[in-house]
Amino acid sequence: MDLKNGSVVTEFILQGFSVAWELQIVFFVTFSLIYGATVLGNVLIMVTVTCSSTLHTPMYFLLGNLSFLDMCLSTVTTPKMIRDLLTEHKTISIWGCMAQMFFMHLFGGAEMTLLIAMAFDRYVAVCKPLHYRKIMNHRLLNRFVILSWTIGFTHTMSQMVLTVNLPFCGPHIIDNIFCDLPLVIKLACVETYTLELFVIADSGLLSLICFLLLLVSYTVILATVQRRSSGGLSKALSTLSAHITVVSLFFGPCIFIYAWPFKSFASNKVLAVFYTVITPLLNPIIYTLRNQKMQEAMKKLRFQNVSST
Repeated sequence: MDLKNGSVVTEFILQGFSVAWELQIVFFVTFSLIYGATVLGNVLIMVTVTCSSTLHTPMYFLLGNLSFLDMCLSTVTTPKMIRDLLTEHKTISIWGCMAQMFFMHLFGGAEMTLLIAMAFDRYVAVCKPLHYRKIMNHRLLNRFVILSWTIGFTHTMSQMVLTVNLPFCGPHIIDNIFCDLPLVIKLACVETYTLELFVIADSGLLSLICFLLLLVSYTVILATVQRRSSGGLSKALSTLSAHITVVSLFFGPCIFIYAWPFKSFASNKVLAVFYTVITPLLNPIIYTLRNQKMQEAMKKLRFQNVSST
């Protein structure tokens, strides 16, 4: 490490979208609307699940927690990205960058684990319906939530404890819309090959393993439905296809960014937008526009509020 000139990096420059000013305005309006819809949709789900007695079931309990994680994950990166679209100098302090990475991997790791829990809930509901209430009890649900936060915290701490003390004294331009480990690590003034491998083993394998477990669980559910009722297969396919789409859009970019060699996909901003901006919006859409029970609960709550006023 060469620190002879005494230059120590105190902030990073986010390169963001290198497009014309007019297109950045379009991005600003588009992402602002998406972020507003994401926050509103997820808050609406959380309020509805909490206030509606008909939704006090294991599936909707987990869905409410998923909505909270989606909203948090989007909030970590999207507001900063939106603001940077209107500024010429897109900078972030080194500690702001570290905080962004910490919370992104905290919420991301917790969401991956919670999606596994939701898939297990659907598996029990379809494959063991007579024992559903007994298996999916409040104690197990609370354990699922605690486990998801524990895994998320362990996941982010295992990487950040090795990243936070890295010396940065040279290039400080991050070719992305937010700070993320693969690109930030490459800017350090020391050899980081071992740390890069650790990130691949940690984030990459976590993403890949969770994604494969989800696909296996969905396959088992579909196979079970097909054996029991051919008519129910089309309904199950309709329901699970939307879930698989969201899971693929969330895990696909994560796997490419973290499990692939660093130079191949680390700077792909389109992938970053998918799992931090687009995916958090898809869950509210799927669980409100495609879910009749949720729609009925929202209408009932709205009617109660109008009647009370």
